[in-house]
Amino acid sequence: MSTFHVNFKNAMLDAISPVSMRLHDGDPGSSGTANQVYEDVSPAELAQEACAFADASGGERALSANVEFTNLQADQKVTWFSVWTAGGDFVGRGEITEGDTSANSSGEFTVTTQSKLQLLDPS
Repeated sequence: MSTFHVNFKNAMLDAISPVSMRLHDGDPGSSGTANQVYEDVSPAELAQEACAFADASGGERALSANVEFTNLQADQKVTWFSVWTAGGDFVGRGEITEGDTSANSSGEFTVTTQSKLQLLDPS
């Protein structure tokens, strides 16, 4: 088994520039497009908001601020997020394991700064 040094992981994470986040009600899959959540508007639009990440540390890159979503269907299930570059390229995905896993009754949902991008060693 091989592992990457934490400094190399940090450099790789800092080399990507995710600028937007989408919500999903299941694993987004390897292309980031599965199980996408849509806003409760007409016509339906992807639930997507701007996001920013702090510099990588310890092989992880955390959100630098909470990402607030509105206009979702009341009580919409949200269990995963995906992040994207300005050019629309899929960067990665993460499972939401902290806090709520559904929108509130007003259709609002927050992805907190506890959410991180990580480079995992092969198992």
